Amino acid sequence: MDPERSYKIGELARMFGLTARTVRFYEELGLLESESREGSAHRRYPERNAVRVRRIQQLKDYGLTLAEIRELFDLAARDRSGESVRKSLSEKYRSRLEEARKKRDALDSYIEDLSWHVEQLERVPDFFECPGASCATCLWAERCDVRLLVSPKDGA
Repeated sequence: MDPERSYKIGELARMFGLTARTVRFYEELGLLESESREGSAHRRYPERNAVRVRRIQQLKDYGLTLAEIRELFDLAARDRSGESVRKSLSEKYRSRLEEARKKRDALDSYIEDLSWHVEQLERVPDFFECPGASCATCLWAERCDVRLLVSPKDGA
């Protein structure tokens, strides 16, 4: 990293597939730092901002909000050892991991449910006969949510 290197807003934005508005917004939030150059009307962003933008993208990819990212950046500025940021980020990731596992379990259950519905529909000759007389021999009788709604006196 060249400490003397700096980028115009458009250059920094293009490097990371962002808009200039996004770069300005990150600066407004305190995530990036620009410097003015004498004799230039353009705002310049020192090289360290390239690392910051990449870090912002990584953290957003893992589900952190810009407010959470700002907290981490502020924490890093106060604790240069990095220990408090690592601990805080680990806690955030652990929470996201638990949320992701719950979502995965719900999605697995949904996929399993859809799978048996597909198999059932491919084997039943008439959608409107289910539930009906064939319920007694149906492979899916135990988990059929429609059959459970129909009482035995209704002909199921």
